Amino acid sequence: MTPDTRTHAHTDLVVDVGPVAHGGHCVARHEGRVVFVRHGIPGERVRVRLTDDGPAAKFWRADVVEVLEPSPDRVPHFWDLADSARSWSHRHPPVGGAELGHISLARQRSLKADVLAEQLKRLAGVDLSPAGQITVEAVGTAAGDGGAGGATDGAAGAAVSGLGWRTRAGFAVTPAGKLGMHAHRSDAILPVREMPLAVAGINALRLWEIDLQGIERVEVAAPANGSRPLVLLVPAPGTRSKRLGGILAQLPDDVSVASLDPATGEVLQLRGRTYVQESAAGHDYRVTGDGFWQIHRDGPETLVGAVTGFLHDGGYLEPGSVVADLYAGAGLFTAPLADAVGVTGSVLSVEGAPGTSRDARKNLHDAAQVEIVQGRVERVLRQKPRNFDALILDPPRAGAGKAVVKQLIDAGPRAIAYVSCDPASFARDLGYFRQGGWGMAGLRAFDLYPHTHHMETVALLTPQP
Repeated sequence: MTPDTRTHAHTDLVVDVGPVAHGGHCVARHEGRVVFVRHGIPGERVRVRLTDDGPAAKFWRADVVEVLEPSPDRVPHFWDLADSARSWSHRHPPVGGAELGHISLARQRSLKADVLAEQLKRLAGVDLSPAGQITVEAVGTAAGDGGAGGATDGAAGAAVSGLGWRTRAGFAVTPAGKLGMHAHRSDAILPVREMPLAVAGINALRLWEIDLQGIERVEVAAPANGSRPLVLLVPAPGTRSKRLGGILAQLPDDVSVASLDPATGEVLQLRGRTYVQESAAGHDYRVTGDGFWQIHRDGPETLVGAVTGFLHDGGYLEPGSVVADLYAGAGLFTAPLADAVGVTGSVLSVEGAPGTSRDARKNLHDAAQVEIVQGRVERVLRQKPRNFDALILDPPRAGAGKAVVKQLIDAGPRAIAYVSCDPASFARDLGYFRQGGWGMAGLRAFDLYPHTHHMETVALLTPQP
């Protein structure tokens, strides 16, 4: 798509929307050619606008601009900027990040379960297709349990609607210096005046009212525990400190502000702290700058419960156990693992990012049974072989990969808890595990990203007899 989508000529087609596919779209066909359609629902007849096409292309991409025969699961979109038909009526594509907002939450979870089942069958050879074998679970107050964090009435209402869950959000900046977001698969930046998926602490900053000239990107973190938010500014080259001071003066005094050098990853304090203080599973965690943390307000508690539940129930996590937390981040899983194994056990915590590994050291400084190592997972496992009872594997979206999976198998643990945010890379890695004689002993999937196509899975993997 060209940067100026408003002047680019587009072609419209009428198609019948077919099955859901991984990536936030459904499959349709036009004269034998595959068209990946966003903002539709299987079974609908729609008019679409081609956004990526060409006679030599193997497939086309398209957005729905008009619904001719709607699904009973279609609902009004909660966010005008992400509403495809409304956006295209204003001659621009929708922003990303809420591509399932036109679908009821129950159907969203059903479609995500279909995607997970399809990926597992195609990439791992695991057939869980019969109805009911995979359920994508709602989390927190959306699951009707009152919320892991004791949510307020406002937060509870937001969770039921699938809104107000993001404790972190990233924004672009328009050429005029206004807060914005990229249109999907486009260089065009559209100004925003709300972020319905974000927690109230982010929207309360009203960043759209601030003059952000000289800034390329803004990252915001507002912890679910209500502690001090952090606004992270990524300045454009040549932006002077006086300009940063002008932005600082427009932000509330009780908000921490820092700048990030994208070339070096260095985070510089402008006011307050360069980190946020998160809470989960009875522990507090320092997370610096743009360091990784689960973005759903109830995500950390949910995943800790799933991982420790699988390992404890299987007899792999007990006092005295030897475990490792791989791709450990700031120590979300490391701390409750240390609690479970006690002083007679041990936890090896491995993280590649230096800044995040430093956070883990601060977060776990009083846990003598924890050894924190900064480095690549495969290198650390070679250098520190142990008789592991269990490994926790929480890799980035790209997954672990064939070489790492082989090394994990060679390490000889009794079990592995695999946490994944991408069903395709998870299914691919599961296929590698199965080739090595391992199998899946348990699987849970969670809707940690309502109104988007993303989901989180936790699987228990064990050697097969």
